[in-house]
Amino acid sequence: MRVVFAGTPQVALPSLRAIAGSSHELVGVVTRPDAPAGRGRRLTPSPVAELARELGVPVLTPEHPREPDFQAALRELAPDCCAVVAYGALLPQSALDIPRHGWVNLHFSCLPAWRGAAPVQHAIWAGDEVTGATTFRIVKEMDAGAVFGVMTERIRDTDTAGELLARLAEGGAGLLVATLDGIEDGSLEARPQPAEGVSLAPKITVADAEVDWAEPAAAVDRRIRACTPAPGAWTTYDGTRVKLGPVTHTDERLAPGELRAGKADVLVGTATTAVRLGDVKAFGAREMPAADWARGLRLPPGARVGTPGGVSGVE
Repeated sequence: MRVVFAGTPQVALPSLRAIAGSSHELVGVVTRPDAPAGRGRRLTPSPVAELARELGVPVLTPEHPREPDFQAALRELAPDCCAVVAYGALLPQSALDIPRHGWVNLHFSCLPAWRGAAPVQHAIWAGDEVTGATTFRIVKEMDAGAVFGVMTERIRDTDTAGELLARLAEGGAGLLVATLDGIEDGSLEARPQPAEGVSLAPKITVADAEVDWAEPAAAVDRRIRACTPAPGAWTTYDGTRVKLGPVTHTDERLAPGELRAGKADVLVGTATTAVRLGDVKAFGAREMPAADWARGLRLPPGARVGTPGGVSGVE
């Protein structure tokens, strides 16, 4: 088939490479326009645009896919099917109608669970044991189209969102190509999603990523891993925001938010048992092990995180 691929971030690259190396003809790529990046805020092409140009594939970068010029260019490419991985813009019906086999999306959950922008993060945060990836036909309603195929992946106890998403991106690339193969030879029929089991996965904001030390240790752990690497879990100490890497569990007991620093580690209390901090990054400082951070602060007795001033009961 003649295939146009739509995607933008790094996570879409395994699928783009897989389609380029398949029996299908990759005739074009759609991605978001160049965006400011880095300290200099220079306009930078998306990872998908960079790879597409290396592959010698035409690249379309509309501000929005409803633009008549974009849709005319897409018709010129005459795709039989459009494959989508994390493109980042809503597709109007006029664009959906262009390829004769429609648009097929690779979504990183087992639909109908976790429809939305952050399915991997929400699966970790909720404590799911298994997640996966799904290929489905795009329709107007968000992530609600008929399903072509599903793969599953166990969520490991230490998985961050970044680590789990990387595995799903690699496995999902094969699923996407297999879906295109089945559409081409007529062996694959899309089936409607069940009405039961729908859950939503909206984008996780910086505010959502603030750790609540009054939660149990397991919930604190899951929130931090779900927000790693983005938007980054955080707390405050002495009025300064501190970004937190993944933590480990202990059998120690401290009051929620209470800090206890030893020579080699730093513990923080939760509603259940304390957790041991991993790497931390204070505003304007480099990332470092928590013990190094604490030594630089010379924590006073009663020091706490997540409370104004960072110290409870100390004058």
